[in-house]
Amino acid sequence: MLLLGSCLLLACAGATYQLIGTWRDARRFPQRGKSVQAGQIVLNLDCTGDRRPGMPTVVLESGLGIPALGWALTQPEIARFARVCSYDRAGYGWSDPGPEPRTSIEIARELRMLLDAADEPGPYVMVGHSFGGFNIRIFTSLYPADVTGVVLVEGSHEDEDQRMAGLLPAAVLEREARADLWNERINRIMRPIRIHLGILRLEVATGWGTPVYGVLQSPRLSKGLREELLYLRQQDKFDKAVAAEERAAPESVAEVRKARGLGHRPLIVLTAGNPLDPDPILTSEQMDKLKNLWIYDLQVQEAHLSTRGKQIIVPDSTHMLLIDRPGAVVSAIREVYSATAVRN
Repeated sequence: MLLLGSCLLLACAGATYQLIGTWRDARRFPQRGKSVQAGQIVLNLDCTGDRRPGMPTVVLESGLGIPALGWALTQPEIARFARVCSYDRAGYGWSDPGPEPRTSIEIARELRMLLDAADEPGPYVMVGHSFGGFNIRIFTSLYPADVTGVVLVEGSHEDEDQRMAGLLPAAVLEREARADLWNERINRIMRPIRIHLGILRLEVATGWGTPVYGVLQSPRLSKGLREELLYLRQQDKFDKAVAAEERAAPESVAEVRKARGLGHRPLIVLTAGNPLDPDPILTSEQMDKLKNLWIYDLQVQEAHLSTRGKQIIVPDSTHMLLIDRPGAVVSAIREVYSATAVRN
């Protein structure tokens, strides 16, 4: 009875801590950007920096599960030399949920409607991180006249799952599949508990433990930014949006395979030197094979999407390059931006 009473007391204390924290966060973290009616949905758009005659606007497209706030370390620096816009995809951050399926074509069309409605005309330098790379490649294919340059930051490759699976024995793939299924089930149960009892909030505030999303504990982010990301990412609409994009991933892959290349546009492919998280199921040799495939094959292929493409490997970075090495991202964007001056 004493143990049960102690558990109930701790649960009540955690729930109270979470309620107070959520109430406080809603007042601490005002919307970054503005709400814009983009077709049938309202999306959040955050544009900074001045428009410069004859120069493009930089558009930032986040990876899976990262709201526009993920560009917080890069956007202020880009705004020093360019007009730059980040936005929350449907269901992320300050944006409303959007229609399904959440494929790259749907996302690209919504982005175009958003830019048009906000009077942010092209041309554009499109920048995409991870899954965002799919979306900007589709955007470029749909609206080729409006895109003058591209930066892929650890951009996803349409063949990565198939090619990586081909390097691993069948037994290892089976163990990975079982582990992924088990982790998904555990996370489905534990994530709401960790949120509603304030456990995830405590981990982010103190730096203790391993949060559900590791980026929330990155030492390169200030405590305030980590807490703001937590506030945006613990909303129900966020979980549903990420799940919808994951469900539509096969369709997005098929769309990217059909998309045209990037032609003669300036293109920089930024590749992390440490792109893969440690996996206890895999041996160091297997991890090295996957890493080499990603860095020296798949990412090189992406650099060949344009006749003016090149790859830059950033050795001391993980997949979250925009947070680990924001300076490298800004430098790549500046290079492509400078190469895309438009004649008046």
